[in-house]
Amino acid sequence: VQLQASGGGLVQPGGSLRVSCAASGNIFGLNDMGWYRQAPGKQRELVATITSGGNTNYAESVKGRFTISRDNAKKRVFLQMNSLKPEDTAVYYCNADIVTRYGGKFTESNYWGQGTLVTVSS
Repeated sequence: VQLQASGGGLVQPGGSLRVSCAASGNIFGLNDMGWYRQAPGKQRELVATITSGGNTNYAESVKGRFTISRDNAKKRVFLQMNSLKPEDTAVYYCNADIVTRYGGKFTESNYWGQGTLVTVSS
């Protein structure tokens, strides 16, 4: 099982960017998915999460600016980031609770993607 994040880059303050994350491998089901970020010298923090049913949760710092969504059929999660600020600069990591099935046994495990760098600067 693998999570592959993409879409990061350099954007000016006030701009927009969308990052995506694709899950691949022997996946039976996807439960909660989310995005976290880690800025230089800081701890990793939650940005947004989305349940399999589409319920969302956001960090206060991104409410009204970021939107998380998912495509269950394509096993992808997205983060649309608008009105970006320099303090949004960080490596963004996707995270997912993934159910696998081996020999009739179902197991849910938590997985992290490799991260994609978002830089907000003029």
